[in-house]
Amino acid sequence: MSRPKRRALAAVTLLLAGGGLLAAAGPAQAADPVPPATPTMTGIRTGLNTGFDRVVLDFSGGPAPSVSYRLVDELTADASGEIVWLTGEFFVQVAVTPAAAHDDSGAVTYPGPSKFRTRDLRNVMAVAVTGDFEGQVSFGLGVRSRTAVNVFTLTAPNRVVIDVAH
Repeated sequence: MSRPKRRALAAVTLLLAGGGLLAAAGPAQAADPVPPATPTMTGIRTGLNTGFDRVVLDFSGGPAPSVSYRLVDELTADASGEIVWLTGEFFVQVAVTPAAAHDDSGAVTYPGPSKFRTRDLRNVMAVAVTGDFEGQVSFGLGVRSRTAVNVFTLTAPNRVVIDVAH
C-alpha cells in the first residue's frame, strides 16, 4: 500500500474511532432552551368592590410579570414623554415588565380602547394605556382622591391587579 493511501486510511480510522468515542461518552447535549415568551396584554377589566375599586390587566403566556406603581401629578407617554390627558384629580402610574401589548409580528393583542372612563367606580375615574415600549407596558389611572393603592400579580392566567381604596 502506498504511503498516501496509508495516511488516508489512518485518517479515516482515526475519525471513525473518534466518532465511536464521542458516541460512547454519552448522549448529545440538548440545544439551548427557547426563552419564555413575553406576556402579552389581552384585556382590561374594572369592578366596584366594598371599600375599593379594582382594575385587572389580563396577560397571556410567558412568566408572571413584575409590577411597580407610583403616585404622580401627571401621566406621560412612554417613550415620547408627552402628557397623557386623563380625567382625574390625582394619578397612579403603573408599569408591568416584561410585558407587551403586541405579539412578535407586531399585531396588537389588546383590542380595547387606549383610554376609557370608568363611570361605575367610586374613586377610579379613567384608565389609559400610556406605553408599550421595550418590554414594558405602562398604564395610568385617574382618581378622585389620593387613597391607598394595592398592586399585585396573580398567575394561571397572568393578571395584574390594582386596588384603589374609596
